[in-house]
Amino acid sequence: MTVNGSDDVLLVHGGTPLEGEIRVRGAKNLVPKAMVAALLGSAPSRLRNVPDIRDVRVVRGLLQLHGVTVRPGEEPGELVLDPSHVESANVADIDAHAGSSRIPILFCGPLLHRLGHAFIPGLGGCDIGGRPIDFHFEVLRQFGAKIEKRADGQYLEAPQRLRGTKIRLPYPSVGATEQVLLTAVLAEGVTELSNAAVEPEIEDLICVLQKMGAIIAMDTDRTIRVTGVDRLGGYTHAALPDRLEAASWASAALATEGNIYVRGAQQRSMMSFLNTYRKVGGAFEIDDEGIRFWHPGGQLKSIALETDVAPGFQTDWQQPLVVALTQATGLSIVHETVYESRLGFTSALNQMGAHIQLYRECLGGSNCRFGQRNFLHSAVVSGPTKLQGADLVIPDLRGGFSYLIAALAAQGTSRVHGIDLINRGYENFMEKLGDLGAKVELPGKALG
Repeated sequence: MTVNGSDDVLLVHGGTPLEGEIRVRGAKNLVPKAMVAALLGSAPSRLRNVPDIRDVRVVRGLLQLHGVTVRPGEEPGELVLDPSHVESANVADIDAHAGSSRIPILFCGPLLHRLGHAFIPGLGGCDIGGRPIDFHFEVLRQFGAKIEKRADGQYLEAPQRLRGTKIRLPYPSVGATEQVLLTAVLAEGVTELSNAAVEPEIEDLICVLQKMGAIIAMDTDRTIRVTGVDRLGGYTHAALPDRLEAASWASAALATEGNIYVRGAQQRSMMSFLNTYRKVGGAFEIDDEGIRFWHPGGQLKSIALETDVAPGFQTDWQQPLVVALTQATGLSIVHETVYESRLGFTSALNQMGAHIQLYRECLGGSNCRFGQRNFLHSAVVSGPTKLQGADLVIPDLRGGFSYLIAALAAQGTSRVHGIDLINRGYENFMEKLGDLGAKVELPGKALG
């Protein structure tokens, strides 16, 4: 099946169980960051298990603008990154990438080490709640960077070698933790980061940096200590599989009463999801190559669910699973504690026939930082309800895939607008839909 990535509307004829096998490759939340890490090295790096997604293409373009040679390796999904000739990039060229990704902010530390300066344009990404970048710049100031705000972005300078520092995050932010790691490894002295994010993708990035020669210790209390070194080399690394994509397909199997084998899915990074999946009534079977997910028949069970940072139930797992919860018997309660606007996608599910009510209160076991700030961040899902096809406009990456699942589970035909956004994080998702027997088509071009 060949699909033009620019096609942006998909007709979905729902009501057919998804059955078959798909493969997930490297994690969207690791691969672009590992590519940025190659900037720090004095020798080429080799990254394997790379998915063909838009965020990878954006970072590849930014690296090439800065003189890094990026070429395919010997095997499919392999990139060789050579940072031997890092150079300043044209501001207009960098700005052309603005709005397409939030990854450019992570170039700051490596570029300050390699060039002594960096320019960061305005940033994009999914609109799922405030993800302020001010803290990134405050961290870089603590390392010794000078930052000048300009009309077209931020200009950063490091008049002297960056210095290690003590940092405590107010919240275990993944992006801020990555920023500290990518900056601290070549900074002079020791950096101590408290209340750090400990997602599997963070651990994998630490593995990448350690292979390059970094000295990084992780404590059990969310403290990471980095002893700066004078020089880093290259790395050879196979990216960990994308546990977020794997869970999306698992939820699709549940919502459509299907059976999907996700080759590449790994138990260790998905344990909290698997526990919840089993509580809802989903079935799974794990082997050395992947995980099979299926609906075993009978009624799905309502649950109480609270998202959290790792090792808790990940926020990116929430939206696809909520679609399956519309088919569970009883009242399910979902308390979103990571992104304040992540439940906005449920209005479209209600349009399709779901019964989902949003609340500003914390409907969970713990009070979260949104509880007194007037955000609709808790949901009560009443089910089961029959979903009907509708016109849907994709709001963000995970919400978009959730709309796709809802359309596949619904009776009738849905028009899903903005599907190109899904390309940011789901490799070849159109081909995978065809492999699973989905009845979908681009206007004027039948698929599947």
